[in-house]
Amino acid sequence: MHTTTVRSPRAFGPARKSFIRRNLPYFLIAPSVVMLLALIAYPLLFALRSSFYFWNLQIGPEPLQFVGFENYVQAFNAFDFRAALTNTLILSILGTALEFTFGLAIALILLKALPGMNIVRALLILPTTIAPIVVGFLFRYLYDPGGGLLSWLLQSLWLPVPAEGILGSPSTALAGILFVDIWQWTPFFAIGLYASLLAVPDEILEAARLDRASAWTILMRIKLPLIKRTAIIIVMLRFMQIFNTFDTVLVLTRGGPGTSTRTLGYSLYEQGLVNFNIGLVSAMTWITVLIVNVIVALYVFFAFRNEEW
Repeated sequence: MHTTTVRSPRAFGPARKSFIRRNLPYFLIAPSVVMLLALIAYPLLFALRSSFYFWNLQIGPEPLQFVGFENYVQAFNAFDFRAALTNTLILSILGTALEFTFGLAIALILLKALPGMNIVRALLILPTTIAPIVVGFLFRYLYDPGGGLLSWLLQSLWLPVPAEGILGSPSTALAGILFVDIWQWTPFFAIGLYASLLAVPDEILEAARLDRASAWTILMRIKLPLIKRTAIIIVMLRFMQIFNTFDTVLVLTRGGPGTSTRTLGYSLYEQGLVNFNIGLVSAMTWITVLIVNVIVALYVFFAFRNEEW
């Protein structure tokens, strides 16, 4: 005669509690992950499908016909798109490098026990809290050739200022936008790097000073290697952000003069919200996504290839 043993529900209590305890973080973040994927995946898939159709809202509310890769070919062959890609890469690479350099210098100054540093730290973050649209209008007046403060300062220092103004000349307009971006976002690097430098152990720094290591050696051999991971992530985030520059360009130059300050972000705005060419702007969107992902993937690969996790 066989007997069947029936476990009490209480016997499963510890196992169930252990399972919930181990997976509770995943349960808590699951709704956010699902929402984020929905907000990202659906627009990208919609843009991917639309990129293979001729669809212009000025002609009709629905896609007219399947055109395959014609929109991608048209985007690559467009002179203004190539100019926008070049300008975007210049702004992204040069802007990120300069902002990191200046931000690191400011972070090192903030480490000094100088009078008024607490006030400086509080004021430093203010530029990043201002909307780019507002910053754009502010610098439009500062760059004004008829009485702008920056134009006047440059002329006072005997530096050449174009008669049409900094933003009106193809040779200086892109540099003017770059300066605006540096002014607003250098504090982002400064605060992030400053927080990382505060975490460097004092014992290591003191040992290096006792060995009579110079300040440059301490920076290059100790501080930067210890904050490397944080610095890499900050640079990556800022690069992706500046790659999508749109607001400042819209307010300051609208991509001009000519195509000298046109960026990919502004080109997407113009084709989508001005010309209503949904098929073409969808193709341009996916080209931009692929370019950014390739650059970031290469950057992460080379930046972290010698790292041990």
